[in-house]
Amino acid sequence: MAAIDLSSLRAVVFDTDGVVTDTARVHAAAWKHTFDTFLRGRSAPFDIRADYLRHVDGRPRLDGVRTFLASRGICLPEGGPDDEPGAPTVHGLGMVKDELFVRQIAEHGVAAFPSTVALLHELRRRGCRTAVVSASRHCHSVISSSGLIHLFDALVDGNDAARLGLPGKPDPALFAEAARRLGVPAAEVAIVEDALPGVAAGRRGGFGFVVAVDRSRTQAAAMTAAGADAVVTDLAELSVTGRVPVGPR
Repeated sequence: MAAIDLSSLRAVVFDTDGVVTDTARVHAAAWKHTFDTFLRGRSAPFDIRADYLRHVDGRPRLDGVRTFLASRGICLPEGGPDDEPGAPTVHGLGMVKDELFVRQIAEHGVAAFPSTVALLHELRRRGCRTAVVSASRHCHSVISSSGLIHLFDALVDGNDAARLGLPGKPDPALFAEAARRLGVPAAEVAIVEDALPGVAAGRRGGFGFVVAVDRSRTQAAAMTAAGADAVVTDLAELSVTGRVPVGPR
């Protein structure tokens, strides 16, 4: 069984969607509705499995629009934040997707993966520091809605990225900022990710241990090639060793 060894690691940084909260499918559905509406009469529909994982998962929203459209040979003007949702621009499509995601979360709430919650409690019980990151600007509301905000010492999201000028994954900037806020060097931080750009970011950033979560059971080889030290299908497969529990925090 793969293990986070706290004799050499002092902190763990978690990606949000698909790792902590079961919101990846909400993102994927919002992307499909957005792109299928735009692509009608232009190209084949958005594949909610292959296209989501390959082109948009783990990326900032506008990067996801650019990357997916490029895969179909489509180039749109950038537009700007004042574009109407659905306008034929990168910002226009991004705004549609964002509105759909926010509406779904408001209507249906956010569920956390039980195995992730159990892992967070065990890490905290052993005195390990934790952080959560996301390219989304809605990370704080998502984590708060899930009832887990108290289990993290730091949160870095898309609002921080915009304010600090942090590039998106596969650049390790989001993870590096989380480690900085935790006060722990990268070599003593574990990264837990479910997207290939995030796995690559963990490896590029020189982090001590990179765990990839392959819930689809289709990306293990690619995740290993991207730099994962361990690949699991659920965090229940990950144990914690190396430090005596210190009691509830």
